[in-house]
Amino acid sequence: MDQPLGITIESLAPDTVCVSLSGELDFARAYTFDEEMRRLESQRPGSIVLDLRSLNFLDSAGLGRVLALQRRAKRDGRRLVVVRGCRAIERLFALTALDARLEMVSDPRSVLETSPT
Repeated sequence: MDQPLGITIESLAPDTVCVSLSGELDFARAYTFDEEMRRLESQRPGSIVLDLRSLNFLDSAGLGRVLALQRRAKRDGRRLVVVRGCRAIERLFALTALDARLEMVSDPRSVLETSPT
């Protein structure tokens, strides 16, 4: 069941963008995702919300690109918030302890109500 990666970018607030992923973020699509994120980062948003609720599959290459996004956000003083995905993706984040390393929320709009941790 090979599904393409869908990337939808929308503004949540003047300095906050939400990137919603759907389909599969795997080895074949990881660098397409990375290129899109770098293009978005060049616009210098203050916060990026990465919404994984519609993502069906995430492998180590995709996880590596999420980590790269987090490293760049930290370096550039940008807030990165990850919206929890399906149970399998949540389990992957828990197994790799990334759920403790990343700012995680259940709803993208909650980012507008909270300050960075």
